[in-house]
Amino acid sequence: MKILFVASLHHPEELRAAIAQTPSGARPPIFPPSMSQHFWEKALIKRGHTLDVYWRNLPIRKTQKHSERLTPGKLFNAALNRIPPQLNPDGRRKNAGLLAKARAFRPDVLWMVGDNTVIVPETLATIKRELGCKLIYACGTSPIVFSHPIDRASARQYDLVLANDYYHGVQWLELGAKRMECLPLSACDPDFHHPYALTDEERRRYTCDIAFVGTLVPDHLYSRRVQALEALREFDIGIWSVHDVPASLKPFVRGKALGEEMLKILSSAKICFNTHGDFVYYGGNLRLFEVAGAGICQLAEDLPGTRAWFPVVDGGATILTYTDLTELRATSAHYLRHDDERRALAQRAQTHVYAHHTYDHRAAKFDELMQSLG
Repeated sequence: MKILFVASLHHPEELRAAIAQTPSGARPPIFPPSMSQHFWEKALIKRGHTLDVYWRNLPIRKTQKHSERLTPGKLFNAALNRIPPQLNPDGRRKNAGLLAKARAFRPDVLWMVGDNTVIVPETLATIKRELGCKLIYACGTSPIVFSHPIDRASARQYDLVLANDYYHGVQWLELGAKRMECLPLSACDPDFHHPYALTDEERRRYTCDIAFVGTLVPDHLYSRRVQALEALREFDIGIWSVHDVPASLKPFVRGKALGEEMLKILSSAKICFNTHGDFVYYGGNLRLFEVAGAGICQLAEDLPGTRAWFPVVDGGATILTYTDLTELRATSAHYLRHDDERRALAQRAQTHVYAHHTYDHRAAKFDELMQSLG
């Protein structure tokens, strides 16, 4: 199949570096390795698909840093967002660009990556009508909390929604999507998500008992993470984020991390903390499978999806979970004291995700779903 992704480029520096490092004569990547779509790209190409991408947020020169502060850029974007995309000259240009790209590429599948604030329903309807392609929407967040009105208005165009969280998938059905599948968009790639050897300098910079890599602002979306990390301040914790961090946790910030550096950070920790955002009640975020692939013991809150993706194997747990902050602290302390138990759990988790949750598994399931759509 020919698959055209419609996405926002989040880490342009990482993509430029990956393209520059591509050997002569090899195909350069279309996604940076810091985005999960990079690993989908590898798995889908391996299965014989032809891929391309339309970046709906260009031009962008560097990674955007999220902050709770009011900035001129936020005020400008807020004013710009009040203009309907159909009337916004930049929005009209980007919709015309997607139409031209789709007409030239002629995809069998148009894969819409979530957080669309640009492509209007009329554009998607035109592409489906002219080209007869299937429209897939893939997102790891709640449409109630995150989606833009034009995204929700497009729901009836979606032939299939792929959702990390089962409850998010139900919400898309309520908005009019034809079908949903609770299929985690994240997974692991054993060639990339594995333990990394560290230099002495890297070990000095990264080593900690409990590591967290991710987003902590704004508070109304990540308060569960913040409260849990605050409860762990008596431990040796390290925090890495490309965005701002609440004042209560700034003493623990070590920097930012993307791509391979993130895996080196995980490799240096004893436990990786991975509580979901406030908008997730089933479970299944990006880090779940990456941490397990890196062979690190993982601690997350007890959610239905967490239990589904990480079952008990041969009588042993594959992930640590907690139901309240007291249990969080007690579980952390126990497994930091018992190295053998912690390492055995991490090994079970890695074996489990390599056997069931690689991007090759996801791509195979995607092909199965596309066949069922007809």
